[in-house]
Amino acid sequence: MATPETPVTPATPTENHEMVHEHEMIPEHEMGHEHEMGHEHDMSHELDMGHEHEMGHEHEMMHEHEMVEHEIVLGNEMVPGNGMVQDYEMIPGNEMVLAEPQPNNVETPETQPGKHRKKKSIVWEHFTIENVAVGTRRAQCKKCKQSFAYSTGSKVAGTSHLKRHIAKGSCPVVLRNQQNDQLTPYSAPPKMTGYGGSNGAPKRRYRTASTPYVAFDPDRCRQEISKMIIMHDYPLHMVEHPGFLTFVQNLQPRFDMVSFNTVQGDCVATYLREKQAIQKVIEGVPGWICLTLDMWSSHHTVGYVFITGQYVDSEWKIHRKILNVIMEPYPDSEMAFSHAVAACLSDWSMEGKLFSVTINQPLGDAAIDNLRALLSVKNPLVLNGQLLVGNCLARTLSSIAQDAFKVVQGTVKKVRDSVKYVKTSESHEEKFIELKQQLQVPSTKMLTLDDRTQWNTTYEMLLAATELKEVFSCLDALDPDFKDAPSLEDWKQVETLCTYLKIFFDTANLLTAPTIPTTNTFFHEAWKIQLELARAAASEDPFTSRLTKMMQEMFDNYWKSCCLMLAIAVVMDPRFKMKLVEFSFSKIYGEEAAAYVKTVEEGIHELFNEYVSLPLPLTPTYVEEVNGSAMGQEDGQGFDASCNGLGLTDFDVYIMETSSQQSRSELDQYLEESLLPRVHEFDVVGWWKLNRMKYPTLSKMARDILSVPVSTVTADSIFSTVSKEMDHYRCSLRPETVEALICAKDWLQNASIDTSPVPIKMEVPI
Repeated sequence: MATPETPVTPATPTENHEMVHEHEMIPEHEMGHEHEMGHEHDMSHELDMGHEHEMGHEHEMMHEHEMVEHEIVLGNEMVPGNGMVQDYEMIPGNEMVLAEPQPNNVETPETQPGKHRKKKSIVWEHFTIENVAVGTRRAQCKKCKQSFAYSTGSKVAGTSHLKRHIAKGSCPVVLRNQQNDQLTPYSAPPKMTGYGGSNGAPKRRYRTASTPYVAFDPDRCRQEISKMIIMHDYPLHMVEHPGFLTFVQNLQPRFDMVSFNTVQGDCVATYLREKQAIQKVIEGVPGWICLTLDMWSSHHTVGYVFITGQYVDSEWKIHRKILNVIMEPYPDSEMAFSHAVAACLSDWSMEGKLFSVTINQPLGDAAIDNLRALLSVKNPLVLNGQLLVGNCLARTLSSIAQDAFKVVQGTVKKVRDSVKYVKTSESHEEKFIELKQQLQVPSTKMLTLDDRTQWNTTYEMLLAATELKEVFSCLDALDPDFKDAPSLEDWKQVETLCTYLKIFFDTANLLTAPTIPTTNTFFHEAWKIQLELARAAASEDPFTSRLTKMMQEMFDNYWKSCCLMLAIAVVMDPRFKMKLVEFSFSKIYGEEAAAYVKTVEEGIHELFNEYVSLPLPLTPTYVEEVNGSAMGQEDGQGFDASCNGLGLTDFDVYIMETSSQQSRSELDQYLEESLLPRVHEFDVVGWWKLNRMKYPTLSKMARDILSVPVSTVTADSIFSTVSKEMDHYRCSLRPETVEALICAKDWLQNASIDTSPVPIKMEVPI
């Protein structure tokens, strides 16, 4: 039954103490009993030790403080006052003062002995009082129905243990509600009146962690909207969509929503800010820069050339960044790529710093001549341009795989239809699995339908099907509806196809690595592919010979255009040097190998001589590196030589320009030294960084050679069989806006990526 309402009297000092410190540790003598649901043993000792003195203590505290001023909490401070804050008042600060009256239909505790006012603790929103015996009352949780000690005779257990039950997650029901509703401790579910409801009733205050105040900044909001659009490829027009406008208005009514033109300007401004930082990096690159060109098509018949720069910075870390996205009105023109490269060099002031260009499609002789003629005006042609233009390895592998599937198009269709029959029906798949278990086929591969735009999915589908061919061959006996299963000859062709596709698949997987691979890695892959295809083309099996001859002809075009670059790169690997070139060429060319080896030897010496006679420009970063490593050291007399006017930095440049014989011996010395042990995860760029003082010129040459990219596409497009096409929405934007959106996204995404080289590990032999 509800107890009669008693007049609200000024709080006693004990009550004030309870309001201020309800989230703090309660002294042991105020701890209460918890007799049920596993709490009897934990709380019985506390009752015996503490409750004997509680009543006397309360009376003593009340009389002791009757003559002193009461205190009121304002925010986080104690403010003297003459009485309690009225129930309807709001206290300034980070917290609200709330005191809610008890509903009439909820039984509340009677006035405690020695008190002159009704108990107002928050716990009575969650507990009811029940009489269990004469003079003994217990508090029962409304949620989980657990019962806790409240009073026995004149002894009152207090409310601390009840608060802990609600606030610290002991109550399983409240705990679940907090997890589901993301509520903080001491916050009740929204359905409870008086807790965040709309009834306007004043509530009791409890201390909670205050959220740091952040001032509203409309300019920062605009910047974040532009970054959001850039990072997630959202359409610029989303800022004018009614749903987004309503969302922003409800989130922050003070924010004046921007228009399409405004957010377009904000995105371009973000791009320009990021470009300034990238420009400083490009200017400080100590070596040459390599470019990749990837032509995208569009439904407007115009092309978009994605130009990516790859380089090694002064810390010997490899970086790759999109520099430009240039619209080409006539993508099939012989001048398209030349125009794009010229625009990039001018935009980034890179004249004289271009080392190589890798293109996603084979170019005709006229297009290559135009590109070399353009670059020869302001850019030195390394080895007369022999290393200037390279083909994309990923595009080459994809083209070979596509043509290979066409050779056995009918067989591939039979396998695809068989897999589709099994995977598109649960009953069919259950029969297939049952038959597999009966036949005890050991394969662990799962059947999956392929995506024809990704050739690796077709390869993986065929590979899984060949391991389960026995099940497919017998499936018609268990399932009469299954017809047109591949024949034994079909399975033989699929197995042969998968055998040679595996070589391309493994090589392409290297290009999907999260770190940027160095150029020397792909000489190993290229010469193995060339060797395997040459052997298979001479096979006596007609199908194998026909299939691999087609593959060999296509890959041979790539090998001829990139062999010299890849060979020079592997010579820069101290684990292999010229030895691997001699070994691999002997396998591929037989008696003619010596002529090809000589070509590589002459090429690497000629390239080294060019580095000696045409030293790289002393960029600010390079000057700091030279001064810091050699010229900035003090001699034995205690003075800095470079500051003494000796001009030793210029003297070192003079030596590099004039001592060609000495510099040539630097290369010869490197080639004559013994090979390093072959180890896994060898960081070749890191090795040259450690040995740059021993090989000052050769290390610069190695740095440029090892950073030449072999692919023009991103990791998610390595296996793509379709050319990239610009979507309709971006085609409707200005070319400058398209470039800003794409480049800024690449720069923002890569800003936090750690490009530190992998530590050199030389423990595990290959």
